[in-house]
Amino acid sequence: MEQIKCLIIGGGPAGYTAAIYASRAGLEPVLYEGNEPGGQLTSTTVIENYPGFPGGVDANKLMADMRAQAVGLGADIRRGVVTAVDFGVRPLKVEIDSETWLEALSVIIATGASARYLGLESEQKFRGMGVSACATCDGFFYRGKVTAVVGGGDTACEEATYLAGLCSKVYMIVRRDVLRASEAMQRKVMTTPNIEILWNCNTEEVLGDATGVTGARLRRKDGEVFDISIDGFFLAIGHDPQSGIFSKWVRTDGNGYIVTDSTGAKTNVEGVFAAGDVRDPHYRQAITAAASGCMAALDAEKYLKK
Repeated sequence: MEQIKCLIIGGGPAGYTAAIYASRAGLEPVLYEGNEPGGQLTSTTVIENYPGFPGGVDANKLMADMRAQAVGLGADIRRGVVTAVDFGVRPLKVEIDSETWLEALSVIIATGASARYLGLESEQKFRGMGVSACATCDGFFYRGKVTAVVGGGDTACEEATYLAGLCSKVYMIVRRDVLRASEAMQRKVMTTPNIEILWNCNTEEVLGDATGVTGARLRRKDGEVFDISIDGFFLAIGHDPQSGIFSKWVRTDGNGYIVTDSTGAKTNVEGVFAAGDVRDPHYRQAITAAASGCMAALDAEKYLKK
């Protein structure tokens, strides 16, 4: 059975950064990219807020460059999905593609989190062409335009108020007649003049053409169907951390995010670390994911030396 000194699970900003630091530390990291090499970022087009790129950077190129940097420093990056783990033994055991078991002296979990979508065919059709699940990532492109945010919780309110500072108008599409957000966030939305809440509405279809999103078709609870004209359609109905196969062993919070120690990336299982969106319910940015990948690699280095 192959034994690996530092096994990294996940190929987004957190995983690739962990591989860069682990390689420089001589940990001979092996990284399995999973089903989505590059992570959620690859569904975005240009990133305007990653430091060091004053003109913005293509998201796929940024991920390709991170990957190439890790490989250049000695990381062994492989295609494959981790399908099971056993963190109750030493060395730690990890199964790849439901057929091959590996042993690892340390493991960094960087499997990310997936944004929840409505499940509409049109929604998928226009992903990256006006449909987004991250206002802070993509809001810049809609300066002076009209956008819509789906959701009624704190995240939706935060996204809507953020977009309101950029856009001429922001619709909030709320399926109930109340917001689920905190009182403070509700007040902020209600007092922002260019936010309009569409109560008791569900999205039936995202409308668009070859240039991208042009509108949305909504249905009220009373049966009324109507269209709104928009340039951007933002989902803010939650994220699902990809932590399921690890939850038997590592501690997670009520929403499935892996819990780490307050100062770094350590989980409750010795030798197992977590980085990126799988442990971050708050920020979910490429730069914070990369930073936590660095932390995880440094923590793994200290653990292996000890």
